[in-house]
Amino acid sequence: MSLDKTTGLLKKAREWWTTKIIDIRPGIIRIKGTPIQDLIGNVSYAHMVWLMTRDDQPTPEQAALLEAALVSAVDHGPQAPSIAISRMAVTCGLPLNGAMASAINVLDDVHGGAGEQCLELFNRIARHPAGLSMDDTVTAVLDEYVAEHGKIIPGYGHRFHPVDPRAIRLLALVDAAAKQGVVRGRYADIGRAVEAALAQRASSKLPMNIDGATAVVYGELGFEPAMARGLFILSRSVGILAHAWEQKQQGGRIKGPMPPDIDYTYTGA
Repeated sequence: MSLDKTTGLLKKAREWWTTKIIDIRPGIIRIKGTPIQDLIGNVSYAHMVWLMTRDDQPTPEQAALLEAALVSAVDHGPQAPSIAISRMAVTCGLPLNGAMASAINVLDDVHGGAGEQCLELFNRIARHPAGLSMDDTVTAVLDEYVAEHGKIIPGYGHRFHPVDPRAIRLLALVDAAAKQGVVRGRYADIGRAVEAALAQRASSKLPMNIDGATAVVYGELGFEPAMARGLFILSRSVGILAHAWEQKQQGGRIKGPMPPDIDYTYTGA
């Protein structure tokens, strides 16, 4: 092979993958231009999440708000399908990585996607043409959303919690951050306006849940809706790991979703 052809192939190989995230050479590791040794011990994990997924550095206050959202969604008990799957997977012989992968794979549109869907809804309200009041804008966008997706509004109501304590705390942190000028508070206003509109429609309160509250946080911090799901998965992975590890310590073999002496309902002929 000629030298020119070899040089061309090497150039093509180097250009096959491009990234502005990390620069690695012998003895050098830089994340977005910052040496890794300057980050280790000096920034939080939430700061690193921001740095890896964005093109800017967070302020300490922004990183703290992101961290609060990540902490809020780590776990919701074995009744959550993803958590249950991680525990069942361990009893079927899978190692931790297999149990985590099995659980994360079910975090899709129905179980895991509400935060992304809610932030998409909030963005539609935020982008609505000027001239309408907040209440009229929310009404119009909710009508559009229900016509497209059905009556379930992501981010509101909870099958276990009449009021979601996680949402209350996150909204309080957003309010405090807005007073300090860290965020604008626009998404908090939108979230509360949607909550009020839903209460009028249902003639009963339908409070914001954890998915709605994290959507508020991620919207205030400028994350795209798809990232809201990714960040939720990152957060919930901690709970998945913890439950898989706990089940590994407890032992058990081929545990199904219910004890074997509790039968299912047969509906066939």
